[in-house]
Amino acid sequence: MAVYIRGIEGLADNAQHAPWACHPLQSRGRRQPEEDAQTRGMFQRDRDRIVHSSAFRRLVYKTQVFLNHEGDLFRTRLTHTLEVAQIGRSIARALALDEDLVEAIALAHDLGHTPFGHAGQDALNACMQNDGGFEHNMQSLRVVDTLEQRYPGFDGLNLCFETREGILKHCSHRNVQYLQEREPDGIGLRFLLRQQPSLEAQLANLADEIAYNAHDVDDGLRSGLLQWEDVLQVPLVAEYHAQVRAEWPSLQGRRLWYETIRRMLSAQILNVVSATLQRLQALQPANVEVIRRSPPLLGFDDAMRDRSQVLKRFLMRALYRHPQVVQNMEQAQQVICDLFAHYSQQPQSMPPEFAERTDKARAVADYIAGMTDRFALREHVLLTGRQVLHAGF
Repeated sequence: MAVYIRGIEGLADNAQHAPWACHPLQSRGRRQPEEDAQTRGMFQRDRDRIVHSSAFRRLVYKTQVFLNHEGDLFRTRLTHTLEVAQIGRSIARALALDEDLVEAIALAHDLGHTPFGHAGQDALNACMQNDGGFEHNMQSLRVVDTLEQRYPGFDGLNLCFETREGILKHCSHRNVQYLQEREPDGIGLRFLLRQQPSLEAQLANLADEIAYNAHDVDDGLRSGLLQWEDVLQVPLVAEYHAQVRAEWPSLQGRRLWYETIRRMLSAQILNVVSATLQRLQALQPANVEVIRRSPPLLGFDDAMRDRSQVLKRFLMRALYRHPQVVQNMEQAQQVICDLFAHYSQQPQSMPPEFAERTDKARAVADYIAGMTDRFALREHVLLTGRQVLHAGF
């Protein structure tokens, strides 16, 4: 194991793949065969295609927690996505995983998110209850498999199996059956077999959680909806706040909370590396297939997982369910429902590539899911003459 890992202290800068890592030369390939790129591996090419996609650019105007128009410094889906990719690469390098694959999955994981974040997703799912429902993970897959229209030889981005597998971190039984019909023994099979995805996919999923837990604290404090004294009731935050105050007694304000959050992030990253290495040392997996047949291997130790869950529950109670956030999200859901009703009754209001489709309800969902916050708000005012959502706290 020391061949691949220099230890927690050094967090190795090591390009060599460990046996448990995905390797681009051993990829299960693309749905449409293509010649290899001359200067890039398969996972690098996936990452580059994602970055150049229209769906990726739209993330800059999609909600993370706070609506896009509520402040220039709040995180958007794009900035969150970049932070997930950075955390993922840091851990991937220490574990000798494929960094390009982790980054590709991280950059694509939210491509299917609706405007207005999870509130928009919930509203669109309700609108689609009689037509297959709506899941943002499945929608991210639809974006990279079908909805991006850039290449002459295929729809979508034609990404590798390993990247697509990582994007689909959750999947309902109904959608698994749908995937199996279209792609037998493809990315839906692991849900039927109750197997795990690659470590790179497991890492992208955990990096997402680490990023939003830490950075939603930052945005909550910046907005004034969270107060520092309340955040300090969370033991994980309090521990690193105490460290900072001991080292920098005069530090105040934003620098104090920035440094506290930075240390908390670093501690979580180190914990993931250490705990995962212990599991890998015990298992000694010879290849990725062993990883797939094993229980989840990449994650915190028990103590850090419990402490992170306390932080997550605090954010749910104090921020995500804050009355002002809930009010804005309810108004955002009304926008989504109104748009869905209008386009369902008047599909000619949509661009031809959506209006002319035979799967009418899914076409409406695809069109709305691809909107940015501000485009959805403008369309709502234009089509209904009503402005139900107003900026600012």
